[in-house]
Amino acid sequence: MNNKNKQKKEVLEVVKKLFEEAKLQFNKNPELSNHYVKLARKAAMKVNLRFPRELKRKFCKHCYSYLVPGKNSRVRIHKSRVIYYCFNCKKFMRFVKK
Repeated sequence: MNNKNKQKKEVLEVVKKLFEEAKLQFNKNPELSNHYVKLARKAAMKVNLRFPRELKRKFCKHCYSYLVPGKNSRVRIHKSRVIYYCFNCKKFMRFVKK
């Protein structure tokens, strides 16, 4: 395995840990959860890492806040798409339903 792949695997582990922390901290301190998401994005961008599908849907693409359905986001299904609505920035994100 070359150095870039090794770096990407290490950063992926860091990103997963940051999202785990964001999930744990959300009820106590949502701002800290948003900060963890921003840190995870920065780390991923440094090594040009794409987020896995399950992580892509956990934060807003516009304001980068950690999303919890029912608390600060709404999730709907419309015409074979999953639509996330962020209550913080009032924007929509559409994903193909799979």
